[in-house]
Amino acid sequence: MTVPPYRTSVVIAAPPEAVSPYLTRADAVVTWMGDYAVLDAVPSGVFHLDINGVPVRGRYLGLDPPHRLLKSWGHAGSDRLPPGSSTVEITLTPIPGGTRVSVEHRDLPPDDAAQHAAGWPHFLARLSVAARGDDPGPDPFATATTGNG
Repeated sequence: MTVPPYRTSVVIAAPPEAVSPYLTRADAVVTWMGDYAVLDAVPSGVFHLDINGVPVRGRYLGLDPPHRLLKSWGHAGSDRLPPGSSTVEITLTPIPGGTRVSVEHRDLPPDDAAQHAAGWPHFLARLSVAARGDDPGPDPFATATTGNG
């Protein structure tokens, strides 16, 4: 059983072309989310991201840079949310003064929905800082979760 898709968005003061690499390049994604990444942003390419001790594993399922990407998502070693068991769709829509980044996370199990509902706004706020060229600084979630793995 899964919950309805989780949806959220953020406005970033940068064009889609400046935001898109923060979703597809390993060196860019770790500036706002996670501490280690292996990304191959092509259809069926690897999406591996370690977020504060949680090994997220999936594949890029669809890409239309700089407008949209679809990737599978799950946690290595998890029975509740194994790799590839959920999907994340991210759309980048140009708006006056920047980009609206919309996230829809589908097929989350009920026990994981609240954690992801807290995580996405946190990380999108960090993305909004990084994508406009600023440093979001150390992730406060990292210090809060260290040793709780």
